[in-house]
Amino acid sequence: MTDLSPHFTLVEMTVTSSGLANNPNPQQLARLTATAQAMEAVRKLLGHPIQVNSGFRSSAVNRAVGGSPSSAHALGYAVDFVCPAFGDPMAICRAIKASGIKFDQLIMEQNRWVHISFDPRLRQQVLSWHGGKYVPGIVAK
Repeated sequence: MTDLSPHFTLVEMTVTSSGLANNPNPQQLARLTATAQAMEAVRKLLGHPIQVNSGFRSSAVNRAVGGSPSSAHALGYAVDFVCPAFGDPMAICRAIKASGIKFDQLIMEQNRWVHISFDPRLRQQVLSWHGGKYVPGIVAK
């Protein structure tokens, strides 16, 4: 098993239920490794193991799940996750937002999971998927 960081492996950061190949090329792997290392700060903040739902997505996997061609997942910059031992996605988003952790996007996805990306732009953009669209901030249903 290849470790990308102390708490994140290549297997969990490329998990997919699509049945399609999901192997990053060397450039994507380098980005995914940096993303896993950035996730260490999130894990430390939350104080509990993180369950990755989706990390890297190959172009075939990204298409199969309806992802944007320019998705941060397809580039190796994004992770969708939960951390039930810490709390629900809203609590996680609030904690990350207040923490000072540098990220590009932090999205509460219908209070079902958290999307975080570490694109080098580090825009600190906080959004919620609410009412069929992305809205600014952390917004409950």
